[in-house]
Amino acid sequence: MSLVKYEILNKVAELQSFTKAADATALTQSAVSHAITNLESEFGFPLVNRNRSGITLTTEGETMLLAIRKVLQENEKVHQEAASLLGLAKGTIKIGIFKSVSTKWLPEIIQLMEKNYPEIQIQLKEGDYLEIEQWLLSGEIDCGFINITHSSQFHIISLKKDRLLCVVSGQSALYHQKTVSFEDLEKEPFIMPTYGGYHDIKQLFEEHGIQPDIRFELMDESAILSMVTHHLGISILPEMLLDSIPQELRAIPFQVDSYRSIGLATRYHLSPAAKKFAEATQAWLQNSDK
Repeated sequence: MSLVKYEILNKVAELQSFTKAADATALTQSAVSHAITNLESEFGFPLVNRNRSGITLTTEGETMLLAIRKVLQENEKVHQEAASLLGLAKGTIKIGIFKSVSTKWLPEIIQLMEKNYPEIQIQLKEGDYLEIEQWLLSGEIDCGFINITHSSQFHIISLKKDRLLCVVSGQSALYHQKTVSFEDLEKEPFIMPTYGGYHDIKQLFEEHGIQPDIRFELMDESAILSMVTHHLGISILPEMLLDSIPQELRAIPFQVDSYRSIGLATRYHLSPAAKKFAEATQAWLQNSDK
């Protein structure tokens, strides 16, 4: 019974709502509230703050949630190991993704998983690099695509070096150049892509002592391309995102090639289902040109 209550608390924390948690777990709101109250009685302290703005965890609740997620993960792993011994591949895997991976890779990887392992359920959680790292640390996901090549906290499977390119419009003085120097970036207004975590473009500027004239900061890549199309500045984007670049724009390589490094970060003790996903991802990339 405790595992059910643990799952309810985990869902309440994820959705920050008793009503949404009830819908997600096919329970009544009263049953969800009762389960949380029972847990609070068992532990001897409040787990959630109940107010008009929604549901948040108390400090004690945050601490207990980390331990509870470990219990739930181990319970899932036990059932997956048992299925594995029976020659079955089944279970649930939660994966952290960012936009270019979800757009370019995930549909075909998921198709491959469904073909080979139809009993494995995949759940996706989209965020930026920093959010995905935090979800791994908190146990909200089993593995995630991130933009670092090594870490003491995760096991990282290197997947792809994605070249960074300078995107310019026809009105840019750089438009007809075959390559762009880092110093060229200081000559025109710059539109900075923004996202949390390991920021490859900012690091690029720091490594080469560049101080661009940042006009706008935007997270959405399509918005950045629209700004460049309207001659409001130049930008830098990964090559993965530029296969459908507007015809009036050019994506120009740098004189010194620069990359972001995409990897699949996992916990060191993977469940059988997570291992299958990691293997499928590597196999698909080896047989594709993505």
